[in-house]
Amino acid sequence: MKRNVIVTGGAQGIGKILALELAKNGYSVSVFEIDEEAIRDFESEITSEEIAFFKTDVADEANVARSVKLSVEKFGNISGLINNAAIQIDKPVTELSGEEWNRVIGVNLTGAFLCSKHAAPILKSAKGNIINISSTRAFQSEKNTEAYSASKGGVLALTHALAVSLGPEIRVNCISPGWIDVSGVKKKSKANQIELSEADHLQHPAGRVGKPEDIARMVLFLLNPENDFITGQNFVIDGGMTKKMIYV
Repeated sequence: MKRNVIVTGGAQGIGKILALELAKNGYSVSVFEIDEEAIRDFESEITSEEIAFFKTDVADEANVARSVKLSVEKFGNISGLINNAAIQIDKPVTELSGEEWNRVIGVNLTGAFLCSKHAAPILKSAKGNIINISSTRAFQSEKNTEAYSASKGGVLALTHALAVSLGPEIRVNCISPGWIDVSGVKKKSKANQIELSEADHLQHPAGRVGKPEDIARMVLFLLNPENDFITGQNFVIDGGMTKKMIYV
């Protein structure tokens, strides 16, 4: 029986590449996704029976509990959970409604909590992993990103809290991506591969903008049982950008 990994928000963007790379590396993948168009597009592109789709609003506890149950019924286990689902609403703080704030926090932070809560009993028996996808926005901001930045800072704190509460049976770690180009990995109606300039690449000390595969490689590393001494940590994958001094 293959190890089953849940990827939330897994039908487009970073999540889609995570699902494909996990399947390529011998995992079964349960994609939790709310966007029906993105699910249909992804389903039409694959033939693998090792990727299954479960329509899920991660901010809804009953929906999460149902999808976790169905995932176990489909694949027989859960050995990994990647809390990747996220939305972003950027508005001036004086214009951001309470409803919009709550929706961003609900999907990005509460969703990670709810999926962890309901997957934990199965992950415990499998000595599994939770990997939360935060962001470099947890440490630095652009204007009008209060809801998104707050949610990602919360994800970072949730990570070390869960690591302490769920260890040693479950390891919990966090990945904070920087600029990862997903412009061409969205659902068909939104996919539009942007042309990156030399300046875009060279502002990164690593010399290029990030790719979703950069995040996938770190996920595979953290899922490896041989790396069982790593928990409660955050890994910044940003090409060195958060270490670069910028003066205007």
